[in-house]
Amino acid sequence: MSQIKIAKGYIPGSLGRVAELHGAYYHDHWGFGLFFEAKVAVELSEFLKRYNESRDGFWTVWTDGRIAGSIVIDGINAESEGAHLRWFIMSDAMQGKGAGNQLTNIAISFCRNKGYKKIYLWTFEGLDAARHLYEKGGFKLVEEHRGTQWGNSVNEQRFECSLTGI
Repeated sequence: MSQIKIAKGYIPGSLGRVAELHGAYYHDHWGFGLFFEAKVAVELSEFLKRYNESRDGFWTVWTDGRIAGSIVIDGINAESEGAHLRWFIMSDAMQGKGAGNQLTNIAISFCRNKGYKKIYLWTFEGLDAARHLYEKGGFKLVEEHRGTQWGNSVNEQRFECSLTGI
């Protein structure tokens, strides 16, 4: 198996590749289309333009010289709302190889080191492998409802991880 490397921060091409990973995965497995991929591309580019290494985290998994996964901590509202875990994705070929677990651990450790009190994320029902990693990291389901924020109607779920007293 090829060596897995995790890189921190923006690397040229990472914005497009992370959007591509999301677009392809969610189209193949959930029937999402242009609305979703464009949403990822626009929101990720907005995040990266204001990326501040003192509060935010952006990590990519690399194998064979290509990005195969990512995770983001958006800390802009960490004090008031909690840090926002976003854009967690692993290519189909990388799932089950431990890189997703490494990424979630890095993101949670980053938040702990920053003194953030809470991390939250939005996902939807059916992403069982990701949910397993979130729950393993201490996230709890706190809200769910039908919604269309990703362009298709799904059972949206909000998970939170409290970092106080840990």
